[in-house]
Amino acid sequence: MRNKIKTIAFDADDTLWVNELYFKEAEGRFCALLEDYLPPQSAYQELFNTEMKNLPLYGYGIKGVILCMIETITRVTNGTAQLQLINQTLEMGHELLQKPIELLPGVKETLEQLYGKYQLVMATKGDLLDQERKLKLSGLQDYFHHIEIMSNKQVANYQRLLKQLDCSPQNFLMLGNSVKSDVLPVLALEAFAGHIPYHTTWMHEQHHDKVEHPNLITLGNIADIINHLD
Repeated sequence: MRNKIKTIAFDADDTLWVNELYFKEAEGRFCALLEDYLPPQSAYQELFNTEMKNLPLYGYGIKGVILCMIETITRVTNGTAQLQLINQTLEMGHELLQKPIELLPGVKETLEQLYGKYQLVMATKGDLLDQERKLKLSGLQDYFHHIEIMSNKQVANYQRLLKQLDCSPQNFLMLGNSVKSDVLPVLALEAFAGHIPYHTTWMHEQHHDKVEHPNLITLGNIADIINHLD
């Protein structure tokens, strides 16, 4: 990989800053709202099923999750839920959309070391307004040559990104916490991928099969990438 990489792309949520923990907290509160109807694990499964059904319509992000929570409440309660449950769900959404940004360890220091040596890109998926808000509050925007907020992270999405950047796959490195979104589609293009595991991962993003590929590296933390490039 040394002497090949010209462009380094970074996932945002749970790679640059904390994200999934906030969703886990909200899911716990959501399950508590339905405790009179379902045990917590069943309520979570119902929510996840709704999210998967609606993913092609809503895409990724907080707003879609809140809509799925409301739909799940109405289905589970057979339309008899008190309005208070809906209001509490909306309040959770407002809180999620105003969460502070907590950078993960080593992020700023790593970007400072790479800045000017490589073309740095933020490549993430999710709600446009929310991701723009988080990037602005993070204070990291000036490190990036290009910001790409994708509707999804599949091979075709990365192909378009590479075309926009005028970058060949053999000169591209993607860093992220999701094997499914940040690793597999990148390796399919014969580009390079660096997996930075995070201690909690959304069920939809989990990938349990071992991945072996000469273009894949696994990092203990984001700062470890420096050792693979220098």
